[in-house]
Amino acid sequence: MNTKHTHGFTLVELMITVAILGILASIAYPGYRDYVIRANRADARAALVENAQFLERNFTVANSYRDTTTPDTDPDKPGAFVSTSGQLPRKKSPESGAAKYDITVAFSNNGRGFTLSAAPTGSMAGDACGTLTLTHTGLRGAGGDVAKCWN
Repeated sequence: MNTKHTHGFTLVELMITVAILGILASIAYPGYRDYVIRANRADARAALVENAQFLERNFTVANSYRDTTTPDTDPDKPGAFVSTSGQLPRKKSPESGAAKYDITVAFSNNGRGFTLSAAPTGSMAGDACGTLTLTHTGLRGAGGDVAKCWN
């Protein structure tokens, strides 16, 4: 007796497998995307705090958040802080790769106040939290729900 054994999958089995993979992907991808957005936002918050610490250290030395050695005579002019090396420690987030947030600082009160801003860019441009801010008094701000965006 000669029996022929066939190996492989039927079309129905393959279609069921594809359907199951599609369902799993539709559940997993939104969760993954939300995780990536929250991770990028957390890195931007960390960059704002790091820059705030840098500015506070400068204040203890120069009695001003703005470096008094810059050639610019307007102490309230917005833009990137000019330190000895010429910039904030972190001008973008993340530090390497494509920027997700651009970080700037604006000075107020003759260099005795500042507001750091992290504006979303690139893949984060449509983020619901918008621009994250941090002031010299520790006041946190966002274009969306501050409690959600800073936690």
